[in-house]
Amino acid sequence: MRRLLIFFSFLFLFSLSGQLAAKQAHVKALRFWTAPDSTRLVFDLTGKTAHRVFTLDNPKRLVIDLKNSRKTRSLIQPPVNHGIISRIRSAPRNKKDLRIVIDLKKPIAPQSQILPPNKKYGYRLVVDLNHQVKTHYKTAAKVKAAKTKAKIKKPAARIVKKKKISPVKTVAYKQSKQLVIAIDAGHGGEDAGAIGPRKTKEKQVVFAIAKKLQRLIRNHPGMKPVMIRKGDYYVGLRQRMKIARKAKADLFISIHADAFKNRKVKGASVFTLSNKGASSEAARWLAKHENAADLVGGVSLDDKSDVLKTVLLDLSQTATRDASYEVAEKVLKNFRSIGKLHSHSVQKAGFMVLKSPDIPSILVETAFISNPQEERKLRSSRYQQKMAKAIYNGILDYFQYSAPAGIRMAKATTHKISRGETLSEIALQYGVSMKQLRSLNKIPGNKIRIGQVLSIPQG
Repeated sequence: MRRLLIFFSFLFLFSLSGQLAAKQAHVKALRFWTAPDSTRLVFDLTGKTAHRVFTLDNPKRLVIDLKNSRKTRSLIQPPVNHGIISRIRSAPRNKKDLRIVIDLKKPIAPQSQILPPNKKYGYRLVVDLNHQVKTHYKTAAKVKAAKTKAKIKKPAARIVKKKKISPVKTVAYKQSKQLVIAIDAGHGGEDAGAIGPRKTKEKQVVFAIAKKLQRLIRNHPGMKPVMIRKGDYYVGLRQRMKIARKAKADLFISIHADAFKNRKVKGASVFTLSNKGASSEAARWLAKHENAADLVGGVSLDDKSDVLKTVLLDLSQTATRDASYEVAEKVLKNFRSIGKLHSHSVQKAGFMVLKSPDIPSILVETAFISNPQEERKLRSSRYQQKMAKAIYNGILDYFQYSAPAGIRMAKATTHKISRGETLSEIALQYGVSMKQLRSLNKIPGNKIRIGQVLSIPQG
């Protein structure tokens, strides 16, 4: 009887230790993306855990402490030429915790949060490293000296400034002589967007279309493209708007290739902003999906003061909504020549990225990536070029009659050849035949060279 009691006691303790161990969070993997102004680290976890993040100097490093956690595999290392991170290392701490140390090349400002599971991922620790830090590592003595120096010079500086104040000149918001077109490739980085039956990622195909549109706009005299994201990294929805406004964009175009529950749904659509919500069930589903992208992408919107901002946006968007609708109609008209439309009229939905109060904005659904036939088209460079050309032609159609004051639209007459371009691609890009290009430029075959300037047939 005593042996039996000892056996069951041992079995109970063994089971209890197993349960305690099971509660420990495991770090399964590390993924990271680098944007121009930040780097995002995403640690995949098996469970929720407490954490703290802080920086140290001499040498510069970021420390991440995870409570009751351990690492199950080696963490990936950044490339040698990474601008911020030089090395990532880790070790157990206090027997049950995990410490991750990131050696830094420059000062950073970290932000972190634990994200709950979604359909694609489990718990995640997201750490954003802001690159643009100037005073983060100043010593207390330097800060005190700077304050003292400022106090001594402040009165004298005020007197001089008061004597030299000149009248403030009024400057118009649009100062550039070029039309600035902001091109927003949806999703990116942690947020892959919709995924097709053949595992095609939305973020990849829309970026390819955006790059082709960028090339078309860049080659048009008097027009300048601004890419909202320039690589595979995530940009917050409100940040996309801010980038466009900072560039003083005349037009904002967000490019997507979304999915729907029914795989038979297909065709292109063009959306403008509706404060009253979506105009159809599909549009409502898409609006909800896109507006949740900040959470899907890894960072929730930090909008404590944006209630007032939203009200102001709603009041000031009326002027740009009419312009947005006109652009959308022109783009939709050009889509008709490519293939089937999902909707033959401009749709309206509450997409966050369309809420800039002073920039006409449209969102283009190039196709439904959930449809097998359309997914195959979206993977084709030729089809991507057709979509980019349709958007480009829509932009031209609008600005030929509605260009901002002081801007005169010019027709593209020449094309400078860049690395990787072919004669057939250039012909497709401008909607002309290769025979016309050869004849006008006296090209005997298909051979062209980088830097060569081609004349483009008109009409």
